[in-house]
Parts: sequence; structure tokens; C-alpha cells
Amino acid sequence: MLDFLRILFLPLVPVYGLVIRARNFMFNRGYYKSEQVGAKVISIGNITVGGSGKTPTVLFLTELLKNMDRKVGVLSRGYRRKTKGYQLVSRHDGPEMKVEDCGDEIYLVADELRVPAAVSERRVEGARKFLKDVELDTIVLDDAFQHRWIKRDCNIVIFDQRFLQKVGKLEQFMLPSGLMREPFSAIERADIIIINSKFTEKKEIPEKLKHHFEGKEIFYASYEATGFYDVKSHHFYDIDDFKGQKSLVVCGIAKPYSFLKILEEHRIDISNKELFTDHKFYTEKEIQDIRKLFYSFNAHSVLTTQKDAVKLTQYAKELDDIDIYYLKIALKIEEEEKFINRIKEVIT
Repeated sequence: MLDFLRILFLPLVPVYGLVIRARNFMFNRGYYKSEQVGAKVISIGNITVGGSGKTPTVLFLTELLKNMDRKVGVLSRGYRRKTKGYQLVSRHDGPEMKVEDCGDEIYLVADELRVPAAVSERRVEGARKFLKDVELDTIVLDDAFQHRWIKRDCNIVIFDQRFLQKVGKLEQFMLPSGLMREPFSAIERADIIIINSKFTEKKEIPEKLKHHFEGKEIFYASYEATGFYDVKSHHFYDIDDFKGQKSLVVCGIAKPYSFLKILEEHRIDISNKELFTDHKFYTEKEIQDIRKLFYSFNAHSVLTTQKDAVKLTQYAKELDDIDIYYLKIALKIEEEEKFINRIKEVIT
């Protein structure tokens, strides 16, 4: 069905592509201006829709900057949140608003790193208000490669390695048929490229795409599963503690392939699963459905992702008789010291 819809939308691809090229032309020629905001700005984004690994990269970079004694904050659009306009999510001590009011990704960042965080559709306006609310010298922009109105000191672009391997497939068409927000030529604007293999083996960039990456500073990254955390008690468990267990897997992320793969590789039974759409905000009915599935499968536990965990915690009372654990993953960058030195160059 999905492939049928992609084929159906093919006539709209040139129209979308024309709009994107016209917009980029206006910025490249200076008709549209990028504005400075009074702090170092590092953007993390991609040229595809969802699932490349932006959130783990934001966590990695923000923690790195925090350890460099930078006064760093994270500014996001707040995808699928229920509020509008600029919202200060956190000053320093974790989220000050509900997850549905700011978005799961920024809530996760604020909760885990205890750094200032804010959301705003308009990044220039949001950054300026953010700088008035909190003393910052560095802003990490989440998912902002296409938001060219704000001037940045570094553009980091992330690619899912599996996506790059799909040369000639519909996925590498522009929206609405494919997954590409911009053509590969947009890589020209990138200062740093991260190719994320997630839980798979590292592969070379396909020959047909290599010319787009020539002259660019490329880093390879992967995920490391560090273990499971109890959603309620935050107690840590080794991933092998769940080996052979019959669990109910619940997740609402763009591309669950890597999450399911790592569970399977650790011999965790994933035959019982409930997969939702990306950035899923759960309803009481869905929580009750999860309960029914849990008991009908006679499962030992519910296993989920960290992004889902921040949304499931609000139903702690409804799920008080069910053990729920989220898989903690960390981004690992090859040549990490080189990457760190590159970031130091950006902020000095």
C-alpha cells in the first residue's frame, strides 16, 4: 500500500523539488537573509524524513559542550506538541512542562541532561527569547538544517546508513513520494556529516552518491545499547538480563528496525509487539489496549524506547502492575577526539 501511494504521488515530486530549489536559490543569492542571534549556534539536522538519529546526536553534542563548560541550551521546533509559539521547557533542573506541551525529543533532552531547553517554530524569534530567559553562550538547534533563517556556526547533517544504500529506490526520491526533504546537492551546505550505521556494520558510501560527499568532513557513528532502565524506579539492568524473556515490545518511532534488531540480537523474544506512528502520544484507550495485550500474551515485561518512556510515565498509575523498561542507547563516533577538536574550533 505504501509503495502504491509513493507511485501515485510521483507527479508531485517535481513540484515539491521546484519549490525547495527556488527557496534555496533565494537564500544562496542573499534575497533571503540568515540572522545572527548573539550566541554560537550549532545545527543538527538531515535531508530526509525521520529516523536518522538526530536525538542521540543532540544528546551526545550537548553533553560534550556541557563538559567543555559551555553555557549550552537546546532549541527545538517541538514536533507534534499541543502548544504554539515560544515555550521555555527547562532552565536547568529538568522539564517544567508536560511532554505533550513541548514534544518528546526536547523533553527527553531536558530530562536527561538537565540543560536549558526551549521550543519555537520560528527559530530566530525563539533563540532571542531563549537568550533573554537563560544565560547561554551556545545553542544547539534540533532538526534545523532546512530552517535557514537563523545563522549558524556549524551545520551537522546526519544520514541513516541504511537509507544511503537504497540507491535507485523510491525512498531516495523527494517528498511526497520519497523520504527526501532536499536533494543530495543540499549536502554542499553541511560543515560536518555523520553517517549513522546504528546497530549494523559500517558500509562505504555507494559509488553513485560519492560525488555529493567529496571534500566534506565525514564521521561515522553507531549505537551502543548500554542496558535497560525501569521506567518507574530508574533502576538499571543489563540487557542480557532479559535474554529469553517473553516481553511485549511497544514503540512509536520513525524507524523501529534498529530497536527491534538489537533486541533480537540479544535473544529477546520480539514476536509480541505493538508498533505505533512516530512521536506517538498515547491515549488512555491505547494504554488499556497495551494492558490487555500484556496479559493476553502472558508477558514478563513491556520493553520500549527512551522516547516512548517519557510519554508512558504519565500513565504510571494505570500501569502500576506492569513492569516497563526502556532501552538506553548511546551514540558512539569513530575518531571521537578528532570530532571533539572540530567542535572546539567551532566554539572558539
